Amino acid sequence: MNRNDLASGQDLDANARTPDRPIADLAKVLVVGRSQINRVVVAKIVERSGLKTISESPDTAMAMLRKMAPGTIILDGGSDNKDCDALMAPIMSLRQASGTNLPSVILLSNRPGTPESLSLSSAVDIVVAKPITPERLQPVVDKLVGRA
Repeated sequence: MNRNDLASGQDLDANARTPDRPIADLAKVLVVGRSQINRVVVAKIVERSGLKTISESPDTAMAMLRKMAPGTIILDGGSDNKDCDALMAPIMSLRQASGTNLPSVILLSNRPGTPESLSLSSAVDIVVAKPITPERLQPVVDKLVGRA
């Protein structure tokens, strides 16, 4: 599957992006976490990079993934890095459907490390240790968006 197939709206499989699920929009960031306060803080940091954010709880994020096709997803892993585990398979499906590593995924973690050292899903690109500050998060977001 290539970008032309996706852009033309051909439905090559049930998980493929179609006109109602467009190719990832690099200007959109989905912020997911159980804590509304953390979602607001993260969204404000991301907006400094000129990106549009939408914040959702892990329970409602699945529906938003189907609608918005974000270029980046920021997941607050909670106390055990597992608060957003239910989203990992759908994120991998989106990546397979697009034929790219989009959406990019940042996990906000209570423990420093890499996705590999923390035994995280291959859907996670980068781990940012809490507490989340503009100095820690904004360069990571800028790097991922620039890479895409």
